[in-house]
Amino acid sequence: MPGRPTPTRRTVLRGAALTPVAGLGLAACSPGGGTAEAEPSAPVDLGAESEVAQGSAKLYREHNVVVSRDANGALKAYSTICTHALCPINKLEGTKLVCPCHGSEFDATNGEVLHEPASAPLKELPVRAEGGRIVAGPAPTV
Repeated sequence: MPGRPTPTRRTVLRGAALTPVAGLGLAACSPGGGTAEAEPSAPVDLGAESEVAQGSAKLYREHNVVVSRDANGALKAYSTICTHALCPINKLEGTKLVCPCHGSEFDATNGEVLHEPASAPLKELPVRAEGGRIVAGPAPTV
């Protein structure tokens, strides 16, 4: 329009910075659907020890835990709450965990970050075999 000044870059950026951010998709950064427990607070029976073969991993979505077994048969367990934005990880591809929120990837055998935006590894959890069952979480206090 004639007679109307063209906004400067600074004016446009200042206006964008002052615009409320609600509704711009930032809700994806939160776990959604309630709070997710980062780890079991008591011993949790995850299932038969035979469910996790050597060199593989199994995701236990309902407990936010992944369990892997190395070539020597040793079990490892990690929380599956993403260290980037606290989203529950719900996808396991072989031994790679994939976060649905922002695409972070983790190695299920050692908890290390394979792909950002996460920069911190997953939290290791206590795990043991008891009577042919996999039990994750702290040992019961006596």
